[in-house]
Amino acid sequence: MNKFFRVGVLSLSLLACASFAQPFSFIALGDLPYGDEATAYPSYRSLIGSINKRQLPFSIHVGDVKSGSSVCSDQEFEAQLNHFNRFESAVVYTPGDNEWTDCHRANNGAYDPLERLKALRHRFFKPGQSLGQSPLSLDNQSKLTPVHALYVENQRWFHQQVLFVTLHIIGSNNNFEVRDPAAVAEYFERDKANVAWIRDAFALAQQSSAKAIVFAMQADVFESKSNWEVFPAHSGFKNSIGKTLLPLAADSAIPVLLIHGDSHVFRFDQPFTLNQKPLTNLTRLEVPGASDVRAVHVTVDTNQRMPFSVSLIEPDK
Repeated sequence: MNKFFRVGVLSLSLLACASFAQPFSFIALGDLPYGDEATAYPSYRSLIGSINKRQLPFSIHVGDVKSGSSVCSDQEFEAQLNHFNRFESAVVYTPGDNEWTDCHRANNGAYDPLERLKALRHRFFKPGQSLGQSPLSLDNQSKLTPVHALYVENQRWFHQQVLFVTLHIIGSNNNFEVRDPAAVAEYFERDKANVAWIRDAFALAQQSSAKAIVFAMQADVFESKSNWEVFPAHSGFKNSIGKTLLPLAADSAIPVLLIHGDSHVFRFDQPFTLNQKPLTNLTRLEVPGASDVRAVHVTVDTNQRMPFSVSLIEPDK
């Protein structure tokens, strides 16, 4: 066989492999467990057992590992870290508001939210590695971008030409509480980091010819909308989502999935618009949670025009 013909065949074969990536699946969950040990832990542990039976490469927990009316103690954090250690594969976690911003409440123990955030970062995040029994290797914004050295919780990794990115964007209006100067200062710094991390994600996806991007965060960004605007001036999501993620998704040719929790209602839809035009390449997945103890099995097939499909997972009986 002519050597040039052989090289041509090999090149075509490599292109074919790159173009037709194999479908894969992962788990999305959040707002779990809600309640005390006696009532909430058994069903949550059964759900983890059901997830483990599927033997998927990783799960993503989008935050709120406790309810908004439970104590933000070190013991609670340790209990939830032990739950993450029950996942037989990797689990990537991004914080929710219940773990720190709401900890000032009397029924949460009247903690300093910023102290709880520091404790959360120390306990749950190890640079370069996820949680779970078979951790993933991943990148952290804290290591890649020294100006944002605090944000070890902003993580990213590739799986089969799909870029996965976590964002520390939380409920309670993303901690943009104008009556609390410390909260406002914290919000503005974290918001800058999130905006930079989103921009970097789209740039990296383009440079690497990624087939899709999956973002994961805690907040339901529609919680702060007004009768006239989805992202009014008081919204803690205006810069990161309204002015950054949505325009970049609109300019991108690749599919984008945004996973979040916060409202405890399972949704899989395309609710986002930009300049009154639907963003048809941006899909939203809201995971169930709280009293609805289920997770979501997400399948990604980048050979399809709509690469994402979902089904619900029940706890083991």
